[in-house]
Amino acid sequence: MARRHRSRRPGPRASVSGVTVSENCALALDLGGTKLEGALVDASGAIIASSRNRVPTGPDSTPESLADAFEQVVRTSLAHVPDGAIFVGTGIGSAGPIDFASGAIYPVNMPQAHGFEVVAVVRRIVSSGSEVTLRLDGTCLALAENRWGAAQGSSASMSVVVSTGIGGGIVIDGRTVTGRSGNAGHIGQTHVSTHDLPGGQADAATVEQLASGPNIVRWAQSQGWAGETGEDLARSAAAGDRMAVAAVERSATLVGRAFADAATLLDLETIVVGGGFSHVSPDYVDLVGESLRSCAPLDYARRVSIVRSALHGDGPLLGAAALAL
Repeated sequence: MARRHRSRRPGPRASVSGVTVSENCALALDLGGTKLEGALVDASGAIIASSRNRVPTGPDSTPESLADAFEQVVRTSLAHVPDGAIFVGTGIGSAGPIDFASGAIYPVNMPQAHGFEVVAVVRRIVSSGSEVTLRLDGTCLALAENRWGAAQGSSASMSVVVSTGIGGGIVIDGRTVTGRSGNAGHIGQTHVSTHDLPGGQADAATVEQLASGPNIVRWAQSQGWAGETGEDLARSAAAGDRMAVAAVERSATLVGRAFADAATLLDLETIVVGGGFSHVSPDYVDLVGESLRSCAPLDYARRVSIVRSALHGDGPLLGAAALAL
């Protein structure tokens, strides 16, 4: 059966200083393990530049510190709603797990913040009576790529961030797949084995534990590489450092194995790859594709298209806005 394609929408406009007087805008909030970012976004997907702001987060974040962070970010963004614009609501994309029934979050990378009732906190700060919607950050990325980015027209797509962590979201036939609690797409928490790779181990671990930026840097260091960061790893790999190249290939191989399972399970047409670590090498996405095709057991899974994000790192923020627009 032929796959159905929807018409492509124009991509999001570049950041702008304002919106037209009659245009809707939404508040987008993106909470991750290193930062909370907020911005107003108009109906075309343009971020209102003056409203964009962020504060740092970290593994020691608590409900109290996150409440303070949201207070600062939300109020700063809302101060830039243009005169005459129609504010339609707030979307929150958060590192997970989340529980969208209760509006609370339980992020793996912020253990002290478990149970933080983010929806209630944001609703109190916004205090306009407008809707506040919480989704997994990967779901937000997938929604944005489907609406404005590299997954437009795809009948079955998964969008994945490879960065400090690894997470994703799924859109099938134009609808986000959220699951019972809102956590569908958590591909970074699935298991892969490294027993057949150099420097591997017999036991399986999660994709995130093995292939994310910080974890692959630690692996390279354990093998004798002398750098400190993902940026150092990228420079070393570009210079031909044998261990840095091996680390990049290791990450891509493991991510590709996880993608092969997802493509087999979901019959995906498109996988979109974003996140800072996906740029560690120009051929990273190609290496992921080679890994997928080498281990996917069935031909339909091997035919999935793997592409880079078209949203320049703004996918989770734009997807959060799309929850309200």
